[in-house]
Amino acid sequence: MALGQVPYGQLLSSKVISQRQSIPEDFLHKTIQVLSRAGLVVTQRGIQGGVRLSRPLEEITIADVIEAMEGPIALNVCLSPGFQCQEMDTCPIRRTLARAQKAMLAELQKTSLAELAAEKMTILDLK
Repeated sequence: MALGQVPYGQLLSSKVISQRQSIPEDFLHKTIQVLSRAGLVVTQRGIQGGVRLSRPLEEITIADVIEAMEGPIALNVCLSPGFQCQEMDTCPIRRTLARAQKAMLAELQKTSLAELAAEKMTILDLK
């Protein structure tokens, strides 16, 4: 969330992010690489370098982050893209799981990081 607390487009060094979020720098570097490959952050090397969001917080959803870190979201392996099962057409639970997955994805796709950041600020204000 450190990147969401600075103006859009501003670079933050991984050291600053690591300190603000209490995340080990080595772990953070690996996480930034994954998020960069997914197109969610942009990195810049050098003295004036750092990392920034690739688009505004309002345009990045929870689903985007989960998929970047974990791959396609599936409640069960049978709902994973490309999974082949001989029982797929006759499985009694698959349709129910597919509906549940669709509802879960819709919820994750409609919640942006901006909403999470605002909610966190509201919680902090209440303390």
